Amino acid sequence: MKAQITGIVAVVALFLILLSPGEATGQFVGGKSTPPNIVLILADDLGWMDVGYNGAEFYETPNIDQLASEGMVFTRFYPSAANCAPTRASLLTGMYSPRHQVYVPQGLSRGGDVSKMRFKVPTQGQNSTFNTFPVSINTVSPEFESLAEMLKKSDYVSARLGKWHIGDDNQGFDVLSAAGEIGKITNYCGEEKRYYNDDHVAERLTDAAIHFIEANKEHPFFLYLSHWEVHTPLAARDKRIEYYKSKLKNRPGKNYDPVYAAEVEQVDSSVGRVLAKLNELGLEDNTVVIVTSDNGGLSSVTDNAPLRAGKGTFYEGGLRVPFCIKWPGITQAGSKSDIPVTGVDFMPTFAEIASAELPQNQPVDGDSFVPILKGEPFDRDRSLFFHFPLYLGGSVEVLPSFDGTENYWRAVPSSVIMAGDWKLIYYYEYDRYELFNLRTDISEQDDLSGSETGIAIKLLEKLRNWVLEVNAPVPSVLNR
Repeated sequence: MKAQITGIVAVVALFLILLSPGEATGQFVGGKSTPPNIVLILADDLGWMDVGYNGAEFYETPNIDQLASEGMVFTRFYPSAANCAPTRASLLTGMYSPRHQVYVPQGLSRGGDVSKMRFKVPTQGQNSTFNTFPVSINTVSPEFESLAEMLKKSDYVSARLGKWHIGDDNQGFDVLSAAGEIGKITNYCGEEKRYYNDDHVAERLTDAAIHFIEANKEHPFFLYLSHWEVHTPLAARDKRIEYYKSKLKNRPGKNYDPVYAAEVEQVDSSVGRVLAKLNELGLEDNTVVIVTSDNGGLSSVTDNAPLRAGKGTFYEGGLRVPFCIKWPGITQAGSKSDIPVTGVDFMPTFAEIASAELPQNQPVDGDSFVPILKGEPFDRDRSLFFHFPLYLGGSVEVLPSFDGTENYWRAVPSSVIMAGDWKLIYYYEYDRYELFNLRTDISEQDDLSGSETGIAIKLLEKLRNWVLEVNAPVPSVLNR
């Protein structure tokens, strides 16, 4: 039934909640305290080094930096995948990619010559012999319970504003808009209009977010504000582009993109406006605010150094992103954590924050990181996993083809395990693996697979067991 919701019904729901708060929100009764509101602001393709608190010098992020200084920074946050659609699916469901089968936005291998692929896997433009295992094209099945549906059990009202990218079903959100305008939902009938080159969309989305907050100030709410910035094609206002062009003149030898810098600023301005509204309404002390990104920065438009490579790759530049969180009374101002955390941890974390029951009809792969926020013990050596059974070219390639062509792919069929400081990438394409110690080698330049064989074998066994546990597709049909 959920997948059959019409645009008209959704628009009515949007009007009811945005414009008629007295009728749509309600309040707690009987003296019960209101649980914390949750605001999740997600940038698109914002790199780990693109924020001031991580060392950005050219980009300006004063509002995000202030939030980081008033809360906690996670230096090792990994949003479940190296590109947008699987990250969003995992965030929404608390499950690793093999469970929801979203691996890349188009659902199929792309960006390279098929003859360079060792295996037959689902691939754009190929016949049915390449459909060797199922994949989902930007769709999360309605059978899975979402964050919004889980939080609704604790009487939360929810909004998703901005980029969605995971199907026609609205997954229980009460308010939804891709463009920040009532009725601009755009994800019906298998088509999703995109607003990457709209230099006003961030402002409209923030306007809608502020209206939603105002309408539900007496009611616990979950706001998922998912910006289209800083994804290409780049678009920003001329005045701000000129500002960064002028700034760039004083930095000879630097190859920053002024339009990209202006888009980073647009995200930061949105964060500032949301924070200001929470403060104005007296909601700041009872609201959890998170700012992060869906994957690493695109290497062709930003510099992820010291992290290796960028978006689409399973090196740190593709997987590690900015993450800061403020929960007044819980997080200590100016604190940092280097404990690895991932996108599938959102669902159990939000469940604990909201005292909501976790889904019973699906596995939840993550762990609540509330203990980290409280400074309590947490298993810093637990294993995190990533899986990608396809091929991805385009942009800045970092991996060879099976026939030996250097720097041909961004990603090939592979699985990844992280445990504490250690990271192992297993390439099905080459029947080999790489091992890195991220504490001593954040840039992943020293492959220790030949010298630390004991650690590698232990991690490889865990990785293989996980692949079996989640029924992850492993390419096996040779492309002859």
